Amino acid sequence: MMKRINKLAIALPVPEHGDINGASIVQELLGGEFGEMSTLNNYMFQSFNFRGKKKFKPFYDLIASITAEEFGHVELVANTINLMSYGNTHPGAPDTAPLQIGKDKRYSYHFTTTAQTAVPGDSMGNPWNGSYVHGSGALVEDLLHNYTLEIGARLHKMRVYEMTTNPTARELCGYLLVRGGTHIIAYAKAIEVATGVEIGKMLPVPRPDNNAFDHAKKYIEQGLSNVLYTWGEKEYRDINQIWKGPNPETGEPLRVIDGTPEGAPIPDLEDKPEMFVPGIDQDDYEKILKRLKAGL
Repeated sequence: MMKRINKLAIALPVPEHGDINGASIVQELLGGEFGEMSTLNNYMFQSFNFRGKKKFKPFYDLIASITAEEFGHVELVANTINLMSYGNTHPGAPDTAPLQIGKDKRYSYHFTTTAQTAVPGDSMGNPWNGSYVHGSGALVEDLLHNYTLEIGARLHKMRVYEMTTNPTARELCGYLLVRGGTHIIAYAKAIEVATGVEIGKMLPVPRPDNNAFDHAKKYIEQGLSNVLYTWGEKEYRDINQIWKGPNPETGEPLRVIDGTPEGAPIPDLEDKPEMFVPGIDQDDYEKILKRLKAGL
């Protein structure tokens, strides 16, 4: 079973102005081949299908615990897209065409398919594809795949960072560069334990390291390059048999936190009457409230 926490991994700044084209670029970090939906589903299905969970428990614990974090990353990217969609349109009578800017934007799904919110697809409107999931069952192969998957994801974050100056997008990228880089190290150390090969000597891949990105620096200073989480579940504490020793990039000690990230509030998105969302006026709301209270 999965446990949901009603918080985001980090606080996201609310931008002063909408950036719907920027939001379409961030879609790649959600539903692209190397997006967070891919990392989540790769590790999730590998953990579901893992053979020899007891015999190779530290490796299972590692993949399972990173799976839990990836759920939060999907949530974080989706909320970034939602915030970047703030203030792009305003209420108006249907005949005034209040959504007319949608025809000139690069991602019309944000106006037609959703209420200017995240789509489970990439930056070009292609839906996320289950063929992006790799789970051979061969432990070393899967670990190596995960290592290169995280490297590909890091490259995409670096490029998206350079494509926009939007503060919400850059806060997202800065955090994910640090956490994704941590996962690269985690899989590198797992490969070393399994094979004796010190693949971590290749890091960072690709260069430069995360210090080159201003929005990543505060997360580095918080030590988030050095920690993995158990999510408060004692069953996953054997990750400390892999996640230990020095960080191969900085020499700082790695540590396991028996718990979760501190987290931050989830944005409460405003109504969008011009998109008929949520489609409930004040009178409807009062009637719903009355029905809810009637059962108390």
